[in-house]
Amino acid sequence: MNDIWDFISNRRSQLVTDSYLHVSAVIQCVLLATVIGVVVGVAVYRSPAGSALATALSSAILTVPSFALLGLLIPLFGLGVVPTVIALTLYSLLPIIRNTIVGLAAVDPAITDAAKGIGMNPWRVLGRIELVLAWPSILTGMRVSTQLAMGILAIAAYAKGPGLGNLIFSGLSRIGSPTAVPQALVGTVLVVILALILDAIYVVIGKLTTSKGIRD
Repeated sequence: MNDIWDFISNRRSQLVTDSYLHVSAVIQCVLLATVIGVVVGVAVYRSPAGSALATALSSAILTVPSFALLGLLIPLFGLGVVPTVIALTLYSLLPIIRNTIVGLAAVDPAITDAAKGIGMNPWRVLGRIELVLAWPSILTGMRVSTQLAMGILAIAAYAKGPGLGNLIFSGLSRIGSPTAVPQALVGTVLVVILALILDAIYVVIGKLTTSKGIRD
């Protein structure tokens, strides 16, 4: 334990910076995936074939090992942020697309028919009725994607991506040295702690952005 505390004390500034970069990259990639996922979900949710295709394609991405995907992206985009962002965004799509489709499909047709009956056009029905009612489901997809991205970003250190993965990889590559285990362990624990904090923030966002009637 003394080695761990000594490492934290000596590397406090680096740990704060790496933690910030890790969380920032995850949030940005999940937001990008949310925009793409919601657009795809809106486009296909009325079509069983389109919904199945979108879900299947995004599911197929998750079957590709992260090392393999990064290995395919590096020759195209080089090392650094670009392949990391692409990989994280792709891996974040499935929960968001699937939950968007499920949330929109679950909206009671009677509600949308009533909205159309009072003169609302399809775009207003979508924006003010359907997406509002589907929001809790979409937010759940974002929560799942965020947890996935937190872990996958650590592996993206292979592509020189930002975040705590560099700390973990550096520690694992120097196993046998005095600081190797504390370095890898601290990086791993920080990823877990940050993931739990982000999940708690999603819970708060859900309570603040979802009306009590929809939650009930």
